[in-house]
Amino acid sequence: MEAISEAKRHIDNAKDFLSNNAKKQEGMYQDKKYVKIAGHTAYTGILLALNELLGEKNRKTPKSVEWYQMELSKLDKTLLARFSTAYQLLHIDMGYQGVRSARIASVGLEEAEKIISWVETRLEKTQH
Repeated sequence: MEAISEAKRHIDNAKDFLSNNAKKQEGMYQDKKYVKIAGHTAYTGILLALNELLGEKNRKTPKSVEWYQMELSKLDKTLLARFSTAYQLLHIDMGYQGVRSARIASVGLEEAEKIISWVETRLEKTQH
C-alpha cells in the first residue's frame, strides 16, 4: 500500500504549503503561488490512490477527469461526488485559479482525505 502512503504524504505536503507559506489572514491566503502548489499537490495525491485502486499505475498516458468519473460511477456514487468536488476545489479553483479562500482549501483537503481513506479501506478488503 505504498501508493496510499504516498497519497497521504501529498496531502500532508499540501497542508504544509498552506500553513507555512501561503500566509493566512482573516480566512484568506495571501500568496497565490502556494495555494496553487497545494491544490495541485493534493489533487495528485488523490490520483495516486485512485490509480492504485483502478489498476492504472503502469500506464504512460494520464487519464482524463472524465475517465476517473466514469470509473468511479461504477464503484460508488458517493465517492464519485467526493471526487468531483475535490477536482473542482483542488485542481480547478486552487490549482489553476489560485482561489485564496481558506474555507475552500479546507473542504478540498477534507474531501481528498476521505477519498484516500475510502480507497485504503477498499484495498485492505481486497488483500485479505
